Amino acid sequence: MRNSEMKPEEEVAEPANLRFLRRLVTVLTATMIGGLLLIIALIVIRFNDRPPTLPSEITLPGDARPVSFTQGPDWFAITTDADEILIFDRVTGQLRQSIAINPTD
Repeated sequence: MRNSEMKPEEEVAEPANLRFLRRLVTVLTATMIGGLLLIIALIVIRFNDRPPTLPSEITLPGDARPVSFTQGPDWFAITTDADEILIFDRVTGQLRQSIAINPTD
């Protein structure tokens, strides 16, 4: 019997290479979907942390005006318009260190 004479009910045996390739594509698709879900879960977990706590009020010495703010685990620092970095203790709010920035002129 030729292929054109085959009845639709008759199934042709699938070659082993094609069966292997179909399974391989299915496994790779499942792996990619699982990896994408894992990446999304890690992003959600990472950015679900509480935002850093900022001090409600900071008293700067003299007439210094703040320019920038940064923080570490137990300190925060303020750069002033007088080219100075003021490092404060996070718990007590007391000035720990003052660093003068030398201009490059």
